[in-house]
Amino acid sequence: MNMDAEEKKGMYPERNIEQYMEYEIINNRPGLLGDVSSLLGNLGISINTINGVENRRRGLLVRTDELNKLRRFQLMSGYIDDINILKIRKPRVRDRLAVRHGRFIKRAEEDKKVFKFTREEIGILVDFLAEIFQEKGHRLIGIRGMPRVGKTESIVAGSVTAKKKWLFLSSTLIKQTERSSLLRGEYNDKNVFIIDGAVTTNSTSEEHKNLIREIMSYPAIKVVEHPDLFIEGMHYTLEDFDYIIELREDENQEITYEKHKKKHWFQNEDMDFFGGI
Repeated sequence: MNMDAEEKKGMYPERNIEQYMEYEIINNRPGLLGDVSSLLGNLGISINTINGVENRRRGLLVRTDELNKLRRFQLMSGYIDDINILKIRKPRVRDRLAVRHGRFIKRAEEDKKVFKFTREEIGILVDFLAEIFQEKGHRLIGIRGMPRVGKTESIVAGSVTAKKKWLFLSSTLIKQTERSSLLRGEYNDKNVFIIDGAVTTNSTSEEHKNLIREIMSYPAIKVVEHPDLFIEGMHYTLEDFDYIIELREDENQEITYEKHKKKHWFQNEDMDFFGGI
C-alpha cells in the first residue's frame, strides 16, 4: 500500500531522514493500522510505503526530521499490547524489497551474502539487482545457476530497471565473446560489466584476461556468472564478492558445473532470453 501522497504534494520537506520500521502483529484487531498510523503522524513521522510481510509482520518506509521521534514512537509502542517493534534502521536493499513485494528475500544461513531465488521469483531478483546497480562505486556480484534458468536475462533486466548500460566482456549469449579491449567511451563507472566466469577462465587470450583484471579493479558494478569457476583460473576468491546470488528452477535444484568443466559452455545457456522476461 503506497502512502506517499503527501510527499508528492511537497508537504513536510523537512522530513528527509528515511528509516525502515518493522513490527510484529500480536493482536490483529480492527483499526490497528489506523492507530499506528495516527500515532506516527502525531509524532511528526510520515509513512512513505507500508506492506504486510511474512509471519504476521508489517514493514514500513518512513520519513522524519529527527530520529528521536522514532525513538519516542518505539518507547510509546511498548504500552501497546497489539504490536511488537522488531526493527528501526536505515533501509537496506532487502528492506525496500520486503516492503515492495511483501516478502523477505531468502538468505543462506551459513553465509549472509548469499541470496537465493527461484525462477518464479525473477521479478524480485530483477528489482534486487537494480537496487544494487544503483549503488555507487565498486560492487562485485556473482550469480550461480544452471543453464537456461535466467541468469543473463535477470542481469540485463536489472540494468534496464536501474537505467544502466550493460557491457558483455565475456559471454555465450549469441556467440562466444571474449573482449580484449574497450572503447574509450565504454570506460564509464555507470556501466554494468558482465563476465561469464566459465568463458574467461578457459580463455587462452592473455589480452582478454588482462582486460578482466583491469575492470575488476575499476570502481563500477561487475557481475560474474559462474563465480566458482571464475575464481579457479583468475586468482580471486569468493571473499572478494559483495553478493552471491543463486538462481534455481525450484528450491531443490542442485547447481553443478560438470557441463562447463567438460568445455561445453559454447552452447548458449540463455537463448530463451529473447523470449521475454
